[in-house]
Amino acid sequence: MNKEEKQKLYDVIIIGGGVIGCSIARYLSRFNLKLLLLEKHNDVGDEASGANSGIVHSGYDPLPGTKKAYFNVRGNKMFDEVVKELDVSFKRIGSLTLSFSDEDDKTLLELKKRGDENGVETKILSKEETLKLEPNLSKEIHGALFASSAGIVSPFALTNNLMENALDNGAELLLNTEVTKIKKKVEFYRVFEKNGLFFDTKLVVNAAGLYSDKIQNLVGESDFKITPRKGEYFVLDHFDNNFIKHTIFMCPTKVGKGVLISQTASGNYLVGPSNDECAVDDVSTDSLTLSEIKKTALKICPSLPFEETIREFSGIRPNSDIDDFIIKESEKNPGFYTVGGIMSPGLASSLAIGEYVSELIEKKLNLEINKNFNQYIRKHLSLAKLGEEKYNELIKEDPRYGHMVCRCEKVSEGQILDAIHRNSGARTIKGVKKRVRPGFGKCQGTFCEAGIAQILARELKVDLSEICYSDLGTNVLLKAHKGSEND
Repeated sequence: MNKEEKQKLYDVIIIGGGVIGCSIARYLSRFNLKLLLLEKHNDVGDEASGANSGIVHSGYDPLPGTKKAYFNVRGNKMFDEVVKELDVSFKRIGSLTLSFSDEDDKTLLELKKRGDENGVETKILSKEETLKLEPNLSKEIHGALFASSAGIVSPFALTNNLMENALDNGAELLLNTEVTKIKKKVEFYRVFEKNGLFFDTKLVVNAAGLYSDKIQNLVGESDFKITPRKGEYFVLDHFDNNFIKHTIFMCPTKVGKGVLISQTASGNYLVGPSNDECAVDDVSTDSLTLSEIKKTALKICPSLPFEETIREFSGIRPNSDIDDFIIKESEKNPGFYTVGGIMSPGLASSLAIGEYVSELIEKKLNLEINKNFNQYIRKHLSLAKLGEEKYNELIKEDPRYGHMVCRCEKVSEGQILDAIHRNSGARTIKGVKKRVRPGFGKCQGTFCEAGIAQILARELKVDLSEICYSDLGTNVLLKAHKGSEND
């Protein structure tokens, strides 16, 4: 390295701040190393990791012997411990995969066989047994495959809290940093972002999700292609916790697991998704696709109350032309790792993938254990779990916990302040929404969004006109208005 190249040398740079990149960062922070994660957006978890079903699949579906099967089953087992460490909402509610025909009956038997080979406990239920568990399902069903280990998790909290824990343990994060060029030097890689800044590192981990094939091509490799697929969803209000108690699947096909109905970790109901090829940035929804989802969902559950719908949204999956996860070190470019094509069951597999990749790198660099590693993040305060007496005591200590900013989701100013001032803290309206849920309720932010923007401006010490909804350029005001807190 010559004099011009004598700048900070990182041990590892991770490209991509989705759940996979953040999981790798968290597990790498167990070791003594200089670690940097680069994310093109204004927050972590703003693409596929922030717009999916939030399902922790049990692992009966992937073909035995595949990476999908191994990491799904291993990852599923890791959740109980990790969510306690990271203070993430998670419930093992189990799943039911429904049969509506003799052909579906055969598929369920095949899925049970796969589950047996993958080491996942499942059980074929009769029609009567299934309806006893879920009386609101269609009476036309033949039966179901029950998997007790399936769960639901907040994908926003999981992604962000993985990153927060990595930062707590010495990792670094740069947002709004889009990688556009990578140069292989003799002893290191030089990673350039779109404004010309560069960062030197011994190893690179490509966890760029929808753009993982493009990042791989920056080092002259092109052995897989991402073909984005869009899934559209309905979100229903949390109207009845007992209406559907399990995650309900249709029998899967070659192109996906089909439409599901499930509670979310926050008690809403999710219905969808569709499964269509799309442009990498197409997160639109359309009435025809949503109508087809609705038709299928009503076949599953004829009394599903779509009048409780509070939102529709879409997410994009990073499907690849290789029907398995891509997790490897480049033979052509040693020290360049690709973790791509992490489609479903990617969320369920994320913890196991993070652990595995970190161990590959630990051996490669002969890293020492970080003796100061703390696997726990500071817990988020749950007002609902405090009880009236303790809540009143808290308000006396800090009146901001008594100022309710979001009445739909019962979120106080104190909680929003905490979300802003943590490592990997919120800096946008969407960022606050993902962390403590204001704007996720029935009014979808109509009454609380302006107040959140003012709190952000005050705490970040910027003009209100600089506050963005999400990415840079999504400013909520063109200029500060009279009467704002910053006038």
